[in-house]
Amino acid sequence: MSEKNTTKAEKFKFGLLLSYITVGYNVVEGIVSVILGSITGSIALVGFGLDSFIESLSGSVMIWRLRKHGKISEEEEEAVEAKAATLIGVTFFILAIYVLYEALKSLMNQDAAEPSLFGIVIAILSLLIMPFLAYQKNKVGKEIGSHSLIADSKQTIVCVMMSIALLIGLAANYLFGVWWLDSVAGLFFVVILVKEGYVAIKYKDLC
Repeated sequence: MSEKNTTKAEKFKFGLLLSYITVGYNVVEGIVSVILGSITGSIALVGFGLDSFIESLSGSVMIWRLRKHGKISEEEEEAVEAKAATLIGVTFFILAIYVLYEALKSLMNQDAAEPSLFGIVIAILSLLIMPFLAYQKNKVGKEIGSHSLIADSKQTIVCVMMSIALLIGLAANYLFGVWWLDSVAGLFFVVILVKEGYVAIKYKDLC
């Protein structure tokens, strides 16, 4: 095997490692958030946990796609890449529907994101970990020519933005009584999610 192919194989392995870390972190974050949210009565924290489970779907698709590398022909790999991009596009739409539902429900019921120390800690951890994963996945995706991994990195970026919105929403409600800020931000994220989902799915038409 040439040095170029060896390097590319290593990058695929690194991309796979990043996907395992993404899924592992999101699953743990989801379980902890739902349990603590249920104990403390924080609807916002429970919603954050459910969001993490949905995010893990995209990472799971990438694990499936990257594990195929080197085990199938180039033509089959192109088909797998297109299918992975489509599936990740679907996860964008699933996440968009969930965020839209939560945002509209909060606005209609005037539900504020409850101040929660656990919620703040988890959101901050997400802000410390997810940007690094998003950057590395985007970088590796471009290096190996994987549109699906690049799309997955964009979903991670959106989730970082949602964590920021949660923190701002908690602070705005606590300091100024602005209960609707994070819900309105959620509607903005829905637009981004739908757009990125469409871009990911359209990729299959280029293959």
